[in-house]
Amino acid sequence: MEFDTIAAISTPMGEGAIAIVRLSGKEAISIADRIFRGVGGKRLKDVPSHTIHYGHIIDPTNDQTIEEVMVSVMKAPKTFTREDVVEINCHGGLVSVNQVLQLVLTHGARLAEPGEFTKRAFLNGRIDLSQAEAVIDLIRAKTDRAMHVALSQMEGRLSKMIRHLRQTILETLAHVEVNIDYPEYDDVEEMTHQLLLEKATYVREQIERLLQTAQQGKILREGLATAIIGRPNVGKSSLLNNLVHENKAIVTDIPGTTRDVIEEYVNVRGVPLKLIDTAGIRETEDIVERIGVERSKQVVKAADLILLVLNYNEPLTEEDEQLFATVEGKETIVIVNKTDLPQKIEMERVQGLAAGRPVITTSLLEEKGIDELEEAIARLFFTRGVEAGDLTYVSNSRHIALLHQAKQAIEEAITAIEAFVPIDIVQIDLTRAWELLGEIIGDTVHESLIDQLFSQFCLGK
Repeated sequence: MEFDTIAAISTPMGEGAIAIVRLSGKEAISIADRIFRGVGGKRLKDVPSHTIHYGHIIDPTNDQTIEEVMVSVMKAPKTFTREDVVEINCHGGLVSVNQVLQLVLTHGARLAEPGEFTKRAFLNGRIDLSQAEAVIDLIRAKTDRAMHVALSQMEGRLSKMIRHLRQTILETLAHVEVNIDYPEYDDVEEMTHQLLLEKATYVREQIERLLQTAQQGKILREGLATAIIGRPNVGKSSLLNNLVHENKAIVTDIPGTTRDVIEEYVNVRGVPLKLIDTAGIRETEDIVERIGVERSKQVVKAADLILLVLNYNEPLTEEDEQLFATVEGKETIVIVNKTDLPQKIEMERVQGLAAGRPVITTSLLEEKGIDELEEAIARLFFTRGVEAGDLTYVSNSRHIALLHQAKQAIEEAITAIEAFVPIDIVQIDLTRAWELLGEIIGDTVHESLIDQLFSQFCLGK
């Protein structure tokens, strides 16, 4: 498959040490050659692959020097896109790098669409769809664990497992077809219901193993929406500042200081949290504060984890008890703050309302209890079912949905087998499972979905 030549700035916009203009396509080297003047008249078309060369970018129309650059030349097929690739390393200024890009576009390249370089890697067979999606996960990773999961998927660990399951189903279907088309051949292994059941059960078990990692993998990929809630002035904003290690939220002794929802990402023991500091939940006549309280209640409904903050220096109030009712059924950690002040809260009552959920005591003013809180968060999400060191996570919502559908198709096949439904009917469900698994790696995916997925990438990737 042959495409036109594309180009884009592949580094973030703004000032920096280096900015890179990337080209990919059949004409990439010749386009770069038209505007590059190397030392001693060196031509890029004559240089070896995977080499870098010093020179200047020249505007051929007026022979004006635009930039001093280093140009990398990588020839097909040993490149990311399996096409000729040129990377022009410029100084990291907005004006110069844009001038170089405009010259490249003027001399025959087309501006790349978001994610088009990675899309070409997929379309040219360099990577499959799950590996392509892992590229954006790697870019967006907010913790070391999330990065390792994305790297493992990008290297094809998930792809190999999916291909193995598809091959198992395909071989089973082949046996079915042979026995249907050539029943008179005695040397062909007879496809019995028992053998079908064994193969289908094996595939279901492997899919279930992958789905066991789905909750943790999705958290690693997308972050854990974590709402900090409590009455006004219990220390919610101080908690956010302590976890972020920066004064992101205004902290005062005045109840109702936080009027709106504040969001911030933080890495807690390898768990990416999307921390949401909410306005204190209470009855109020202040119109602005009341709006903040309503937003806080909406945040609580959508949150994956609740950090419910209480005041060690005050007795439990009716509002506190209502908050416990609000978070019923939610993953919750109870934080009793302000232990630097005299105790007025009844801890036994707190433990009873917590109903077995973790209760952590803190003095955020003295930075005490934060380690215990971070450990509780990590323990809550990374010691259940899957070993923390196992990086074969399914983290992508699209993959998780397809695995659930494939599992359902396999289960329907197993139900039919156990009911001794004719084998040629059972193969319909097996074929459906094979197709669904193929959508994960892009073997049986629609072009519109491919376009939608790659449109989420940044320009130049």
